[in-house]
Amino acid sequence: MTAATFRALHHGRASGDPLVLPGPWDAASARIFADAGFPALATPSAGIAASLGYEDGATPPDEMFAAVARIVRAVSVPVSADIEGGYGLAPSELVGRLLETGAVGCNLEDSEGHATLKDPQRHADWLAEVRAEAGDALFINARVDTFLVGTGDPADAVARARLYVAAGADCVYPLMAPPEVLPLLREGIAGPINMAAEPNKESVAELGRLGATRLTFGPGMQRYAARAIGELAAALRV
Repeated sequence: MTAATFRALHHGRASGDPLVLPGPWDAASARIFADAGFPALATPSAGIAASLGYEDGATPPDEMFAAVARIVRAVSVPVSADIEGGYGLAPSELVGRLLETGAVGCNLEDSEGHATLKDPQRHADWLAEVRAEAGDALFINARVDTFLVGTGDPADAVARARLYVAAGADCVYPLMAPPEVLPLLREGIAGPINMAAEPNKESVAELGRLGATRLTFGPGMQRYAARAIGELAAALRV
């Protein structure tokens, strides 16, 4: 599968019909989602970290890229990878290593250690370098962490998103943005918007109705599965 195939899934969508991308954390979960009929998948860095025994943000890059490669090999649908802040790699190495996994897209966040926001113009310049290295071979989903570690001001999120789109991002992802601000974001941002949904139909329907182009779940599905296994384990000990 190519980035062009994946990119096309984000455009021409009817209102209220967002692209829903489940978040596999290993090859087995990826096969389950692909077999269920989803047209593409988006890995969550936190879910993969948990599956490998790390805290969120602590996965060594070699292990993250290897995990993404295993997921890509397991399915025949496009896979986008959450590679956090890029692991300090130069754009050329980052793009090269990501393409080696077979992924056709990536998330790139604009905060440091989930604690402080990066300078938006410097981050936009860096995204432009990544785009220049990747050409059309990667779909870039630029995460906007204003609602996670910043002021939570929608105007700040819109300003950052516009810089990232101008730098070549295909989509922006205002993580933790409340559903009620989505119409403001939709009005101010050209192009696809990714929102984080809860793993239930109600959340998916609401965010689609409010204007989300694409929905992902972060580690929500991995945590849902872990809870289910925990309940099974507890029942077996009775």
